[in-house]
Amino acid sequence: MFQICVIRILILNLLLLPLSSKATSSSTGSRSILREISNADDAVDRAVEFNATVFDAVLKDTPATYAVVEFFAHWCPACRNYKPHYEKVARLFNGPDAVHPGIVLMTRVDCAIKINNKLCDKFSVSHYPMLFWSSPSKFVSGGWEPRQEKSDIRVIDDGRTADRLLNWINKQLGSSYGLDDQKFENEHLPSNISDPEQIARAVYDVEEATATAFDIISEHKQLYLSFQMIKSETRASFIKFLQLLVAHHPSRRCRKGSAEVLVNFDDLYPSNMWSSNTNRQEVATGDGKVALGNFQICGKEVPRGYWMFCRGSKNDTRGFSCGLWVLLHSLSVKIDDGESQFAFMSICDFIHNFFICEECRQHFYDMCSSVTSPFRKSRDFALWLWSAHNKINERLMKEEASLGTGDPKFPKLIWPPKQLCPSCYAGFNEWDIDEVFKLLTSYYGNTLVSLYKDKGLLGSDVADGALEDLVASTNALVVPVGAALAIALASCAFGGLACYWRSHQKNRKYYHQLHSLKNI
Repeated sequence: MFQICVIRILILNLLLLPLSSKATSSSTGSRSILREISNADDAVDRAVEFNATVFDAVLKDTPATYAVVEFFAHWCPACRNYKPHYEKVARLFNGPDAVHPGIVLMTRVDCAIKINNKLCDKFSVSHYPMLFWSSPSKFVSGGWEPRQEKSDIRVIDDGRTADRLLNWINKQLGSSYGLDDQKFENEHLPSNISDPEQIARAVYDVEEATATAFDIISEHKQLYLSFQMIKSETRASFIKFLQLLVAHHPSRRCRKGSAEVLVNFDDLYPSNMWSSNTNRQEVATGDGKVALGNFQICGKEVPRGYWMFCRGSKNDTRGFSCGLWVLLHSLSVKIDDGESQFAFMSICDFIHNFFICEECRQHFYDMCSSVTSPFRKSRDFALWLWSAHNKINERLMKEEASLGTGDPKFPKLIWPPKQLCPSCYAGFNEWDIDEVFKLLTSYYGNTLVSLYKDKGLLGSDVADGALEDLVASTNALVVPVGAALAIALASCAFGGLACYWRSHQKNRKYYHQLHSLKNI
């Protein structure tokens, strides 16, 4: 019982963690509830338990197609006996080690806790345990009545054991999952080669990759400044990349999170922190109020921790590197012509300074250094990045083939393959560049965020329109700077950054600091 309480507190703390709270060493770098609770040991809970405060938010944000919600009471003996059965099924679907991720989110709500009373009443919970099934969005602000003739939320009436619950789920999905299914190597993964709609699922991977990249950077703020990734010589390049994310990240919540970091950057990394008069120990450990690890760069913690589009057939393939590539390609097709050279330099410098694979970043920076003239058109930069990615894949194809280190189900390839874009091939070893650019724009632009829009995670049309207008109205030569502040102001207008804005005088000072970066 004590262990259950500890896990429950951990989950709630992660869900409700405010941006200004101090990050602890045990949670630094953690991206999701599921990862946090599933790394401890094999006996830890896989089903996500939360309360009424975060019920709607978690179910709205999950990438899972379906959700099971178990209403129970912690004092109920039958509930305690049922929990191992429920966890056996949750193991298949929840967490970074899930066998079948992204399909069903398994959750629990304790009706014996006072804060959940109204929520349990909304679902007319008449006995414990009581299980419901639907798409996650139907649970948001939803409810269930026993005499309701038509409802998108269904009661699971035959799930009293793990076998029976999984059989019930299999009938709904038309699947044949088994309790003994193993992860990764035995998983039949959908191919990304010929289905252009698969990229829509990568929006979650882009968020995960962005958060992971920032976790890596924040984790390197250790005892001495010499170990920091953000130094006096890399400070400007980090700011530029933040500006690019604020203006063009495909995820709106990542844009907001990047704006929050940008607005607080003077507190995070003061310009004088590397001076001889600065207390090195105090700066390196943070002042307890402002630290990069305190910022949830892509919003509140949600039940994530596995890869969707970027999931490999092995635990150590694809994942972060794939998600980062998708992010870079997405940025390249969203910028305007006047931003192309800024975006090129921002990405090259960010990889060179903050990507911790030494060989990878050196290869990439060598390619950046080989560019002899500035980019004038966004089209040229998008095509350069596409070509650079193919050159890297061509090199890795040979290395992985000789060493046997590649993913057998997702081998490196020259992109796009003919199955995905026949019109991109003009002839033998020749590309139709116009068709390639058309695919890049559609694939990494519109299609990538289509699932996000369908799930309503981009906010209201009014808010999005306001952000787009603000971005479009800025000077093209300094768009990332202007857009960063414009979006920060727009976010402040609907409450996202209100608590982070300082006095008018400090805003003016910070604006001038950012504005001066356009000539760096």
